[in-house]
Amino acid sequence: MELFIKKLDKLAIFLIIYTILFFAIVYTLPYTIPFILALIFAYILQFPVKFLVNKLRFNNSIASLFCTIILFSIIVYIIFYLVTFGITEIQSVSQSIQTFTTSNYSKMNSYVNNLGKMYKDLDPTVISTIEKNFSDYVSRVVSETLNISGQLMSILLNFVSYVPYLILVFIFTLLSTYFFTKDLSLAKNKILDYLPFDNSDKKILFLIKETKRMLMFFCLSTFIIICITFVETLITYLFLGVNYAVLLSIITACCDIIPIIGIGIVFLPLIFIYLIIGKLYTSISLLVAYIIISIIRQIIGPKVFSSTLGIHPIPSLIALFIGMEAAGAFGVFYALFLLIFFNIFRNLKIL
Repeated sequence: MELFIKKLDKLAIFLIIYTILFFAIVYTLPYTIPFILALIFAYILQFPVKFLVNKLRFNNSIASLFCTIILFSIIVYIIFYLVTFGITEIQSVSQSIQTFTTSNYSKMNSYVNNLGKMYKDLDPTVISTIEKNFSDYVSRVVSETLNISGQLMSILLNFVSYVPYLILVFIFTLLSTYFFTKDLSLAKNKILDYLPFDNSDKKILFLIKETKRMLMFFCLSTFIIICITFVETLITYLFLGVNYAVLLSIITACCDIIPIIGIGIVFLPLIFIYLIIGKLYTSISLLVAYIIISIIRQIIGPKVFSSTLGIHPIPSLIALFIGMEAAGAFGVFYALFLLIFFNIFRNLKIL
């Protein structure tokens, strides 16, 4: 019984410390994001830098500067390409919507006229009820439209106000990446020297190593799931002849990270649009594809996380479900990282 109480005490202390650290990291992200990104980039760049220094006899500073410039040039090019591609596709979509509205105007007008004829033949009490409900519905739609317009303007203004901040983040990330990459091994030794334990302590070294490995595998798992969703949706869109298949597949894959609705953000409007324009086969096919991809996602997701992180699928499923129900995306990340660090501490025989 005493042993059980000790384990409970350790578990409670672990939960409290983990929760405090998690919230501290999340809520200080606006101030620490350049340095966190710089550390991640520096960790990635240490391998090519070591190759240049050891194999090609580059100076460490020159190798770090060269790799940093190459990495950020690639990032800038990708961002520029995605923005240009997105603007082009959005313009094309807008033109298609205008073309669709113009070409289908007579058909829509016919639908309205048919509805008008049916409406005249209805009972007066039914007409009165319809008019009242329709009036309420129109008022609600107008109100929601104004709210959405206001929110969109607010988002646009916020984005414009964030541009200087984003420029600062980019500059500080670039500079920090160079210095972190140049002094990565030195920085690591200095950090270890300041910590209150001997550098030969195997448990602490194992904890640092496992934490780094688990975080890397977590990012890898997320990337694998996004890639699987991208391939599935791209095949679906291309097979069904959906326009802008590549752009929609990228958006759908990114939306897959969002809990609960996920890929439905793209699929459901598409299903509705194709149903409205009379393409019943495409609409039903998209609905079937949406159900199948969602099922595959629910099956593959926990398996990918469990295989890459070395955690059993059942705890992964429990963590995903509880986190999703409790606090959406925020809860999912909290529960998954809780599971990861619990697994690390259990392997160390601390918990």
